[in-house]
Amino acid sequence: MAIQQPPPAEPVDGQASSGIHGLDEILRGGFPRGEMHIVQGAPGTGKTTLALQFLLAGESVGESGLYVTLAQTKRELQAIARSHGWSLEGVVLHELSLDEIAEYLAAEQTVLHTAEVELGELTRRLRRVVEQSRPRRVVLDSIGVLGLLAGSASRYHRKIVALRQFLNRHGCTTLFLREASTEPGPEDAVSAEFHGLASSVIHLEYRAPDYGEVRRRLRVSKVRGVPFQSGYHDFRIETGGLSVYPRLGVRCSQEYDEFRQVPSGIRPLDDLLGGGLEQGTTCMLIGPAGSGKSTLCAVYAHAVARAGEAGAIFLLEERPETFKARSRGVTLDLQPHIDSGRLTIEQMKTFDISPGEFAHRVRAAVEDRGVRLVVLDSLVGYINAMADTAMLPVQMYELLNFLSRSGVLTLLVTSHEWLMGIGCRAPVDISYLSDSIIVLQMFEAESTVRRCLAAIKKRQGEHDTTIRELFISPEGVRVGEEPLWQLRSILSGDPVPADGGTRHDGGRRAAPRQEDGRGG
Repeated sequence: MAIQQPPPAEPVDGQASSGIHGLDEILRGGFPRGEMHIVQGAPGTGKTTLALQFLLAGESVGESGLYVTLAQTKRELQAIARSHGWSLEGVVLHELSLDEIAEYLAAEQTVLHTAEVELGELTRRLRRVVEQSRPRRVVLDSIGVLGLLAGSASRYHRKIVALRQFLNRHGCTTLFLREASTEPGPEDAVSAEFHGLASSVIHLEYRAPDYGEVRRRLRVSKVRGVPFQSGYHDFRIETGGLSVYPRLGVRCSQEYDEFRQVPSGIRPLDDLLGGGLEQGTTCMLIGPAGSGKSTLCAVYAHAVARAGEAGAIFLLEERPETFKARSRGVTLDLQPHIDSGRLTIEQMKTFDISPGEFAHRVRAAVEDRGVRLVVLDSLVGYINAMADTAMLPVQMYELLNFLSRSGVLTLLVTSHEWLMGIGCRAPVDISYLSDSIIVLQMFEAESTVRRCLAAIKKRQGEHDTTIRELFISPEGVRVGEEPLWQLRSILSGDPVPADGGTRHDGGRRAAPRQEDGRGG
């Protein structure tokens, strides 16, 4: 069954593209044309970069642009553009210098000029520039300067209303940039009224963690007449401009309901799981370090790629080369599938990646490459990488919901043995989001450290709840045919003989070796 995706956020006749694909998606196409829009945020949040992208997007489709700067110089704007590899040749840059206006007024009159006189001259010059250049898109940077000259909230508000009406009459789609002050200022008294005048309002902000890169996010609080996507959305400033990562939300209009089984290629493991895991479900693999969680993920990735479907592995703890080398050591050579493009292994930068950017990477793999298996290794690394632990269950729910609706089998690796009452409690419990849970454990028997696994949860169909031994060796990965009948308390890591004796033989039986190398 084909998954129906929402239509792309392409600008329509009544909307002007922001030049930022993710922001256009949030705005459901772009900024409403011929209207005033407010973009506000503290210094360094990306207001100027967003404004330049907006003007360049217009220039690319033949819409003339005007950038009126009251806060920065032309040279500074050009330097910002060069840092992103842009040319502002097709954009009119007009610098309104308050010093120049004051000198002009002093030469024309013999009395002391008030700030109101300067404000009047500034707005007259702005009107003349618009009338001469006749732009379709305008950026005014920033309206906070008008507030400083106005001296009072009422005068400030009147000037903004007058400018809005003038620009609307000329058919301009205008971005008013506004500094978000940390202390109350004159402009804050009419901030709410400005939002009422604007067709849309966008807030930009950043947070500096104790370690790592600055995290940036935006929030659209209003778009008149448009069902925009509310809430916070992560974004990044990089060479080439802003990259905005809309929250996933519900991206598929139709539920995936085929639940096609995905076999691992290891018959006893597939039998244990009632035939295999299903697409459109999430399986959590839980166990201590070294118990075989990542190896089982490699088993499934190898099986999916051999079947001709695409998979993606996202690593938050180890390097891709380490993952590939360990897989080769158990006869799972992933490199041919990587070379063919069926399989990708990507290492996440845990010191600066945000939940929104990570979800965007996963979404791109599913929508652009048709990925049907996603491995997240590991959940502990994901939790440590994200700053706001309290919101992680919600963010993970959105991601897993998107993957499930898209018909993707998701494997989550974690070392939280607390699900079996073992060890310390985890900071975030998302086990309820999993359709299947496979517990892996190591135990000591016959003076040897051995491994075992059990499927303790599976929503789709019947499954075997017995505990089987897991063999990982240079010959491959195998699962025991028979349950470990002769031991109890195995998942605690400290098993005892089921008959009360002292011999820890684990009920080991020689497992017949299959000719196809899959074990069993």
